[in-house]
Amino acid sequence: MHRLPTPTSNSIVCLFMTDHPSMTMSIYGRFPPLAALLALCLCSSALQLQALLTHPLQVNALQAIRRSLNDPVNNLKNWGKGDPCTSNWTGVVCFNTTGKDGFLHIQQLLLLNKNLSGTLSPKLGQLSFLEILDFMWNKISGTIPKELGNLKSLVLLLLNGNQLVGPLPEELGYLPKLDRLQIDENQISGPIPESFGNLRKIQHFHMNNNSISGQIPHALSRLPLLVHFLLDNNNLSGYLPPELYQLPQLQILQLDNNNFTGTIPDSYGNMSRLIKLSLRNCSLQGPIPDLSRISNLSYVDLSWNHLNGSIPTNKPSDNITTINLSNNDISGLIPANFSGLPHLQKLSLDHNALSGSVPSDIWRNRTFNATEKLLLDFQQNMLSNISGSLEPPTNVTISLRGNPVCSVANQPKITQFCGIQNGSEEILASSTIIPTYCHSQSCPDGYEYVPESPVPCFCAAPLRIGYRLKSPAFSNFIPYEDKFKVILASNLGINPYQLSIVSFIWERGPRLRLYFKLFPKYGNHSNKFNESEIHRIEGLFAEWKAGVGGIFGPYEFLNFILLSPYEEDVDLHISKSGLSKGAVAGIVLAAIAGAMTLSAIISIFTAKQYMKKYHMTLRKQSASKISIKIDGVKSFTFDEMMQATNNFSISSQVGQGGYGKVYKGVLADGTVVAIKRALESSLQGEREFFTEIELLSRLHHRNLVSLVGYCDDEIEQMLVYEFMPNGTLRDHLSGNDVKKPLSFAMRLQIALGSAKGILYLHAEADPPIFHRDIKASNILLDSRLTAKVADFGLSRLAPVPDVEGTVPGHVSTVVKGTPVNLAYQTGMMLSIIDGRMGSYPSECVAKFATLALKCCQDEPESRPAMTGVVRELENIWRMMPDTDIASSESMVSDERKRASSSPSSLLSSSLKNAYWSSDVSSSNLVSGVIPTITPRTCKMLPSDQKQAIPKIKFPFCVHLVSWEKENVSSEALEAARIACNKYMVKFAGKDSFHLRVRVHPFHVLRINKMLSCAGADRLQTGMRGAFGKPQGTCARVDIGQVLLSVRCKETNGNNAQEALRRAKFKFPGRQKIIVSRKWGFTKFSRTDYVVWRSENRILPDGVNAKLLGCHGPLARRQPGRAFLSATA
Repeated sequence: MHRLPTPTSNSIVCLFMTDHPSMTMSIYGRFPPLAALLALCLCSSALQLQALLTHPLQVNALQAIRRSLNDPVNNLKNWGKGDPCTSNWTGVVCFNTTGKDGFLHIQQLLLLNKNLSGTLSPKLGQLSFLEILDFMWNKISGTIPKELGNLKSLVLLLLNGNQLVGPLPEELGYLPKLDRLQIDENQISGPIPESFGNLRKIQHFHMNNNSISGQIPHALSRLPLLVHFLLDNNNLSGYLPPELYQLPQLQILQLDNNNFTGTIPDSYGNMSRLIKLSLRNCSLQGPIPDLSRISNLSYVDLSWNHLNGSIPTNKPSDNITTINLSNNDISGLIPANFSGLPHLQKLSLDHNALSGSVPSDIWRNRTFNATEKLLLDFQQNMLSNISGSLEPPTNVTISLRGNPVCSVANQPKITQFCGIQNGSEEILASSTIIPTYCHSQSCPDGYEYVPESPVPCFCAAPLRIGYRLKSPAFSNFIPYEDKFKVILASNLGINPYQLSIVSFIWERGPRLRLYFKLFPKYGNHSNKFNESEIHRIEGLFAEWKAGVGGIFGPYEFLNFILLSPYEEDVDLHISKSGLSKGAVAGIVLAAIAGAMTLSAIISIFTAKQYMKKYHMTLRKQSASKISIKIDGVKSFTFDEMMQATNNFSISSQVGQGGYGKVYKGVLADGTVVAIKRALESSLQGEREFFTEIELLSRLHHRNLVSLVGYCDDEIEQMLVYEFMPNGTLRDHLSGNDVKKPLSFAMRLQIALGSAKGILYLHAEADPPIFHRDIKASNILLDSRLTAKVADFGLSRLAPVPDVEGTVPGHVSTVVKGTPVNLAYQTGMMLSIIDGRMGSYPSECVAKFATLALKCCQDEPESRPAMTGVVRELENIWRMMPDTDIASSESMVSDERKRASSSPSSLLSSSLKNAYWSSDVSSSNLVSGVIPTITPRTCKMLPSDQKQAIPKIKFPFCVHLVSWEKENVSSEALEAARIACNKYMVKFAGKDSFHLRVRVHPFHVLRINKMLSCAGADRLQTGMRGAFGKPQGTCARVDIGQVLLSVRCKETNGNNAQEALRRAKFKFPGRQKIIVSRKWGFTKFSRTDYVVWRSENRILPDGVNAKLLGCHGPLARRQPGRAFLSATA
């Protein structure tokens, strides 16, 4: 333990200056350079002291972690006393991690089995040097904070044995050094993130005993170092990924008790290093794959499935110990390939349809020693005889109960195998090894005789260890006990006689729990371990360096118990910082030299810093005088922006322009945003900046990039926008092979969307805005390739236009196309047409090129107005063939899948309908007349051009149904709707489902409809309650009444059920989730719907459908068609 030096007079002066800011500011204001130099000289002792302190940011993080935890037994009583590293806070390990900043950094946080509760603080993400995070075997609840994804040095993440809930954060998939992920025995739900395929250093995936759902991502087959893959006892579904055989180092694949479908892939027979394959109770079907090519295979458990066919006849590996094929539908004979297996311990073929004889070669061609046992379980089959010898060795236990052979009266020797056998219980029962005691003398309290000591009756004080093998590849431990002791003792750096296994017991899984003792070495002039040796041994267990591996599989460190005489001398709750005296001296000398150099440098730049701080003070004073309310945008601090962009790292930078650099950031709520950070030359005045923010906050259009928030803090100005995952239009037109070439239909859609965005700026914005810099790099594309105009916020405000959008001439002559058709200068519309757009309708391209040339005329009067541009582009779009539109839909779907991090499939809605359903028609945008809201099928088109509703195929439907009579409030309904919608948008996509609220309390239905109209934000004024929602209203629902319904594709069925499961917690009482047999929201079954749709008898009717009758004259009947009347 290191003690802090007593503060000297210099450090006292530093403290005085810190505690008297008014006096310090007075000196600083009059003589800034001198004051800075004086402060550095007086604080030299403080700099020396700082070199032995933990980084302040990490100290604050530990304090926040402590506040989020409950410590009923006061294990963390020394947290808050002194410095975490130098005062040895419980579980905090630092070692020699002083970096260039001169501070100590926390490397390990070991809080195993401390009886802690509470939650995990997001501040854990600030321990940037952390390598081991261990909260095992506590009672911690809440979710796993996504901020753990900031721990880029993390090697071990150990959270098993707690009460954690919620989904796995996607950010965990970006930990480049993670070796072990243990979250087993919690209540984690949701799918496995696709990002976990990026964990290139991971060796151990332990996620068993949770509620993880969805499919196993195919991306996990790309993990080159994965050794143990444990996902048993979850809610996984779908097919087993055949690609898992590509895992080159995989030794254990344990997926028991899940809900898979399909067969066991034949490719699993190519897993060359596999030791254990356990797929028990997984609802698998089909034949048993041939696993004979796996030379190291020791354990196979395929029981409690629906496997059929016969048992493969190829001989399995000589290393095999356990084969369990019970409770399947296997038929045929028991093959002779089970004979001569030297290590076989258990062969379970019970509860199948096997026939024929039991081959006695299984035990006849085998030599047993005293510790080896063999259990043969053939119960409940159709076996008729035993071939060969009927007198197996005493080591062999055979069970034939429930077979026809047991009913044969003239074979008395067989009846001994037809009763209830206890062989399996013997193998799985606990075993206790009682050491031999010396009775000639007794040991002192706390000391014991070392059972296998080379010197008889050697008394020593043991260390007591709790240890568990999580997935052993054997059924009987005794034959492997000596091997286990030799390997473990070698890893611990002790002799095998120092390790004594006191007891072991088999647990469910099966898992093997062991309790053993470690004794000090004889001949060290001491009969107990010293303190450093105890910490060394505990560190090997806690850092997962005491594993045995191979057939023993992964282990769990359960406890490390110190009794007398250690409990008074050694405190395992204290973790040493590891700083030697030489290291301390070196740090102090380096700090003194650094202080002298730093004082010389800072004295030169103090004047400049003083001016900056002076301007900052004036700026903050000015800001306090500005009172402005900005609705719809959020104000961020500079610290929030730093955390969102990982301290504005180069890896987060996605672009740079005249205004400044653009970063990709992730906000605290997980929202991905684009952050524009202004250069010093681009900074505006406080009032001008807020005026622009207020203007941008009023602009809302689907083809404009939305403003999320802003930052005006510490002489920084930043704008926070929604993030566009598909980049710019220039990226897709530049010929870069990384981006898929856009079809002409897609390019036309982008042009139309850009035109509508510009028209909105000209005609709808108040005041109007002229962009002045429209180019392909300023047209951004979202996940659905929807065009969004960017950089309009930094443009000059336009004079108020007249009806046609024209402005005074001096503005129009500055930039060609301003403001009539600013979006379509040379290089914009013409650049859309090139040789990479594939096939295209010539008539549409010709009209598009004609329009582009009109937009490039020199005279403003010769160029079309933006209203005309939009109208002409809409006319060209209506001329497009349906096949081209379908291909553009496919492209959008592909882009959306690449941009999305969710493993679920996404459904793109009709592009053609999407662009016809803009807020209002272009002709009414500048007419001054309030437009009439029309259905999506009309959109101001003439009656002869009205389009049919597109047939969106959402066949899968799931309902949340009330299961008791209850009152449902409007607030509960809204909360449930938000929860369901949020989950579906995140994991399925906003256009891949429909959500209906089926219960509507008084006024809720009317107001919800109103909120969906254009201009609803203005119509809400004067409504009672917040945001137009009435308070306190409720509806009485009956048993079986549907509350919420979601329809989607089959691929998103699991997502829909999980979304409604989360929504269920917003209601009182009991509810059930029921999967409908109907087609979507219709009243027709899925089978009937498909048949009737093939007969053209289904007519879309909103969210429902109408069934046309079969009446009509026989003369009108067509082959394969229903009778349809002329009126229908």
